[in-house]
Amino acid sequence: MSKTASKVPMGKKIAFGLGMLANQMFPAALGIFMVVLVKDLGFPTWMWGILYFLPRIFDSITDPIMGYISDNTRSKWGRRRHYVFLGAIIMGISFALMWQLHREDTLDYNFWYYLIWSLVFYLGLTIFSVPYVAMGYEMSDDFHERTNIMAVAQWIGQWAWVLAPWLWVIMYDPSWFESGDVATRTLAIWVAIVCSILAMVPAIFIKDKSTLNDDNLEPLNLRGVGGSLKKILKGFQEAFKLEPFRKLCIATFLVFNAFNTVAAFSFFIIVYYLFNGDAGAAWIWPTLFGSVGALVTTFVVIPIVERMSKKIGKKQAFLVSQGISIIGYIMLWFLFIPGKPYMFLFALPFFSFGIGGLFTLMMSMTADVCDLDELNFGQRREGIFGAIYWWMVKFGFAIAGGLSALIMWAVDFTPDAATQPEGAVTGLRFFFSAFPILGTAIAMYVMRGYDLTEARAMEISAELQNRKAKKKSRQQSSAYGVGNLLSVINSDIKLEDYKEIDFTNKSVEQAQMLFREKLNAKLHGLCFSPYAEGQDIDDILTESQIRRRMNIISPYTKWIRSFSCTEGNELIPEIAHEKGLKSIVGAWISDDEVRNEREIETLIKLAKAGFVDIAAVGNEVLLRGDVSEDALIVYINRVKQALSDMDIPVGYVDTYFEYHKRPNLVAATDVILANCYPFWEGFSIDDSLQYLREMHAITKHFAKGKRIIITETGWPSQGAANDDAHPSQINAMKYFIQTQDWSHKEGVELFHFSSFDESWKVRVEGELGARWGIWSKDEKLKYR
Repeated sequence: MSKTASKVPMGKKIAFGLGMLANQMFPAALGIFMVVLVKDLGFPTWMWGILYFLPRIFDSITDPIMGYISDNTRSKWGRRRHYVFLGAIIMGISFALMWQLHREDTLDYNFWYYLIWSLVFYLGLTIFSVPYVAMGYEMSDDFHERTNIMAVAQWIGQWAWVLAPWLWVIMYDPSWFESGDVATRTLAIWVAIVCSILAMVPAIFIKDKSTLNDDNLEPLNLRGVGGSLKKILKGFQEAFKLEPFRKLCIATFLVFNAFNTVAAFSFFIIVYYLFNGDAGAAWIWPTLFGSVGALVTTFVVIPIVERMSKKIGKKQAFLVSQGISIIGYIMLWFLFIPGKPYMFLFALPFFSFGIGGLFTLMMSMTADVCDLDELNFGQRREGIFGAIYWWMVKFGFAIAGGLSALIMWAVDFTPDAATQPEGAVTGLRFFFSAFPILGTAIAMYVMRGYDLTEARAMEISAELQNRKAKKKSRQQSSAYGVGNLLSVINSDIKLEDYKEIDFTNKSVEQAQMLFREKLNAKLHGLCFSPYAEGQDIDDILTESQIRRRMNIISPYTKWIRSFSCTEGNELIPEIAHEKGLKSIVGAWISDDEVRNEREIETLIKLAKAGFVDIAAVGNEVLLRGDVSEDALIVYINRVKQALSDMDIPVGYVDTYFEYHKRPNLVAATDVILANCYPFWEGFSIDDSLQYLREMHAITKHFAKGKRIIITETGWPSQGAANDDAHPSQINAMKYFIQTQDWSHKEGVELFHFSSFDESWKVRVEGELGARWGIWSKDEKLKYR
């Protein structure tokens, strides 16, 4: 069942829909007005092709940039609203100005004047449309409510296509205007004023929360422009790794591109085939083709598609609606009948299911994909996904313009000629039906395997809610929060003087040199992260991936630490020993008693085979609350007993403060294995080494002379801040350099966390949890 808490008031849906009306009316009017360039102002077809193609390519490039900016904007109005408002103003002004063209000016002047203002218009369209579309994705997390939102928006937006064709009648009615170019100079101003006001409505009436203090957002500044482009590319790559989204984009491109390639042909077919080239005799029939089709979409297609979506699912509704549209294209071949122009009206209800079904469903399905993206990558990126999706739409629109000109050239059709060569109009009719049928059929084939069903969407939604609910528990991590050090610090503990490395006057390049120097000097130990991109915590590890990663890190460390002895993790210590590395081998202990038995038995087996130098029975079990201290000590004693005839220390890994309050645990272990994270306690990078030293000193105080190993410490390169602790590449480098320098000089056994970034941790700790590696998830050294 859908969650009624996610229902959106109709007033907000209408406000969003009025923005859609502007979003569709501007390009609808633009497509009609562009005929004036050829018909009235004498632009050659190559100029028309450039003016059609180039601004749309520019638009497709600026869209993803705007998506990134919108996703990461900090403001008291939220991430989207002010851009929607600003874009509306820019669109209105530039649209009105771009059509102030006069015959008495030279052709070259009009060409460049129009091109420049059209680029400004498309920039305004990007500033408006990308955050506007993202607003729609964010309005609800309910599977069916999303479809309803988009259905209402498309219903209102379709009126653009009902009204816009009547501009033909007004433009070329001599009682209104003497010529088309005169008409567009006036009509453009009215279109600009009305559509700008409509475009402002979502910005005014759809409120958003302030993002001024949202630490999950990337900083937007001039210095970060280059980096932002890289992140945009990364966002594209990650988005297209989601197979459902890839299918949506490809299918949309195919259907929309095919439709727009032949969209203009209906005018020429009606005039030249039905009325033998007499535009006057054609009267309002070209207008009725577009207007009646849009009315059918508004009152018939959208309600039916929305209902189908609820009954049979979004994918099946898409396949059915596109199948109906193919029937419509076939009917139009037979129902364009000279002398009986009214006959084509019977095909329009079928024909209209193509585009009407496409955008009603696809925008809703893209919102579902945004949930899947958050599940996989821990971020809400509606702006990026909206930008990529509409990039495909606009790129398809741009390609369609070129294909239209190519088809007209191929069949020898001249748009402004009084008569056409034999076969030219028949050729247009053939492409008008065949090209969309082919594109739609391929799109249906692509979508046949789309698997983001309602059931799957509900599972994703439940998992996201579960993740948020468990965010404080940090089931797989050391994300324990602030205040622990201050609560256990002993006033009698005095640290000896230690001179830290001063980074005040060091450049990033100098920090990178120091990083490489410390790395090449060999770490005492490194936590081994085996899970490759696309894998999750329960996946089976292969020997080849472990060997590949071990080959990368083995030149830089003396020890490695593993966390489990099952599901392929048992291969890690053996391969490490082959490389001449020593190992702390961990048995993963949890509330799953059956698995605990397998972990313990395999740890003992590995130790007796000679692959274990230190045995770690459990990792942060007490921090998570998975088992009791008494039960854990039973496991520890069991391993100690099994290895009693071997010189292998047995310990347990947990945070230093868990050890501090558990003297029985200290007594039970041969070695104190303590995780120490200044980052998780919210200390700044400048104070981090001082607090790490205090954590180590506290551990020495209660260890009663036992050997101490810092089994985890590190700093993330990306993600949300934790009080005064800020993730960044430079801070991660500084922490690595300082802690390695200290451990070498003071003889502290320290394991850096971690070797590789691991995306699976996103579902537990968000982006922050996945970015602790020295090497990236793609196994590339991050700091160089």
